[in-house]
Amino acid sequence: MAAPTAGRTEPTRRPVAWSEMRIVFSEDGRDFQRRDWTRLVSADPAGTFFHRPRYLKLYWEEFGETPEHLLLAFAEAEDGTQVGAVAFERIDDTLRFLGGTEITDYLGPVALPEAKEAMAKELWSALLAREDWRVADLWGLAEDRGWYQLLGDAASAAGLDTEEAPDHDGVAPFLPLPATWDAYLDGLVAKHRHEIRRKAKKLEAEAGPYRIVTADADTLRPMLDRFVELHRMSEGPKGVFMVPGMEIFFRRLGEAFCADGVFRLTMIEVGEELAAGTIGFSSDGTSYLYNSAFDRKWGGLAPGMVLVGENIRRAIEDGCTAFDLLKGDYEYKYRFGAHARRVRRLIVTR
Repeated sequence: MAAPTAGRTEPTRRPVAWSEMRIVFSEDGRDFQRRDWTRLVSADPAGTFFHRPRYLKLYWEEFGETPEHLLLAFAEAEDGTQVGAVAFERIDDTLRFLGGTEITDYLGPVALPEAKEAMAKELWSALLAREDWRVADLWGLAEDRGWYQLLGDAASAAGLDTEEAPDHDGVAPFLPLPATWDAYLDGLVAKHRHEIRRKAKKLEAEAGPYRIVTADADTLRPMLDRFVELHRMSEGPKGVFMVPGMEIFFRRLGEAFCADGVFRLTMIEVGEELAAGTIGFSSDGTSYLYNSAFDRKWGGLAPGMVLVGENIRRAIEDGCTAFDLLKGDYEYKYRFGAHARRVRRLIVTR
């Protein structure tokens, strides 16, 4: 099934007295569904696939410490309309955004754009009324999407101490997409444009014709089997990443998001073998490259690089306006024309 190609949608706007906003807390995991905030993810330019409540619910079920550590916060306008949301987890006396720094690339709140400043202020006011945290260690805030500055300013105004600290892999290369593949290639520096074309031609010349295969409901399980196998063949930290618990998480992601075209497991078939694979997502006009693996015996022909290029081509054909290569400041990402987006970490102490 093709991924949704529409960009972000915004709920109907009307004049609102944001001074009447209130924050409602919940420690009930059922509120991922009962107070589903997916529409706010689409409305907020900071919203990503990782802010979706279905994703965060799945993360919580697989990696959450204990039920009492969950803390959901909802911003409500004076008429009770839900205009913002953020998910936290509490570890001892530390408050963190829900999602985990090793697994979730972007974290933090989402809200209607016009409600963000008020929500940041009300959130700290409401959190200060609680006694179950001492430090808020807030990772995963994209520098160019507003929340890092808003939360920092509001915390300082509330009399809290704030400091910036390094975020894990604190750069996420990001690529705005033009309307056509040819326009994308034309926008690259000549060296990188020629490299993309040369690798594809070399792969076909030396290994024969290749094709791109995308998992659907029928092929998801065997393709994930192969992807996990390739991942465990990798060298270094990558090779030990796919522990059984992580494999279950990846499989649940596929089961949850494959049918609607959001989850993208794509592989390149060379010589009747699945030589490389990528897992990504397509959401609200952005395509995300989440994870990748390849068979080392094909390494000299760079099937993984060819596959990333084909992923970008498909994102353009699907009408996406951005391709996010996510955290990890690796040189290969910039060969595709990406530019560095900083991801920030804010530490707030009461």
